[in-house]
Amino acid sequence: MATHFPDDFKCPISLEIMSDPVILSSGHTFDRSSIQRWLDSGNRTCPITKQLLPQNPSLIPNHALRSLISNFTLTSPPKSQPQPDPQTLISNLTSLSSPLHSKIYSLDQLNRLCKSNPFFRQRLTESGAVSTVLNFVGSDDPRLQESALLLLLNLSLDDDNKVGLVAEGAIGRVIAALRFGKPNCRAYAATMLTSLAMVEVNKGTIGAYPFAINTLVSLLREGKGRERKEAATALYVLCSFPDNKKRAVECGVIPILIEMANSGMERAVEVLGLLAKCREGREEMGKINGCVRVLIGVLQEGSSRSIICTLAALNSLCSHSEEISLEVRRKGVLEICLGLVDDENEKISRNASNLVQTLRRCLSRS
Repeated sequence: MATHFPDDFKCPISLEIMSDPVILSSGHTFDRSSIQRWLDSGNRTCPITKQLLPQNPSLIPNHALRSLISNFTLTSPPKSQPQPDPQTLISNLTSLSSPLHSKIYSLDQLNRLCKSNPFFRQRLTESGAVSTVLNFVGSDDPRLQESALLLLLNLSLDDDNKVGLVAEGAIGRVIAALRFGKPNCRAYAATMLTSLAMVEVNKGTIGAYPFAINTLVSLLREGKGRERKEAATALYVLCSFPDNKKRAVECGVIPILIEMANSGMERAVEVLGLLAKCREGREEMGKINGCVRVLIGVLQEGSSRSIICTLAALNSLCSHSEEISLEVRRKGVLEICLGLVDDENEKISRNASNLVQTLRRCLSRS
């Protein structure tokens, strides 16, 4: 079954579809179980680059890729069925006289072809059919809209297509689906923004688009489980771009993220870690009663990734606010950090050491 998926979804070690993709310090992504076995066998180099790794290399979850894989539903037709002619499918899609059921069928079949065949993705984009698919994203029919979003998501697997789709006006269509679509469509639309934003040049374009960040924040506030997860992932990718941090803060994302972090959502903590790097984010976090309490709770009970992000956020907050530094020390964070300095996770150890140094500097000044 794995051969039907794009190669980027396969672990370079096992050649199987990744269920828990993680990023090694070399920048390459592997399935967690495969790279862990590699490391447990005593290997201390990247399997691809042969770059020397730290003594205890960190494995950073690749949430964006995991979301793309989870939304990539494999529905290959039985081998006994004849394969539809691609050109006929494209013609059915673009013909004004084709009935609704024919268009949906064509979209579904094109999705199957695009998932596993990069050459067909290129063929489809060159056929001029993308503008028709974009129009379907604005359809009042949820099934047509959902199938169109899935096809765009498959087309966006190629980096060149990510840029091309933005040039053809995909952002506006996707944001409209994000604002007005049914729950499934909103989740797919958020995933689509994540995919487009994987190309650096698109991050600023998406963030500057009217209602883009605001709608993701609204989905974070009002959506259900999957919608909120996809919105948080999209914000995490977008907020690596400096201007988008400020936009997200201005849209009121901080209190929502703190509430979600208090409920144990790791991605909310990751976004908070990014936003603590900008002045606006730190100021907003400082205004919220209970923010430090929530972050300390994550330090005590969160996952390794959450602890790394929380230590970085607290370090940034304490470096810029004497008041927060006093509160953090009063609540025993220095002692918690001293216990984490010898953690086997290199990033936890390093971030804990940095926060200890920051708290001691603040103490010496007070």
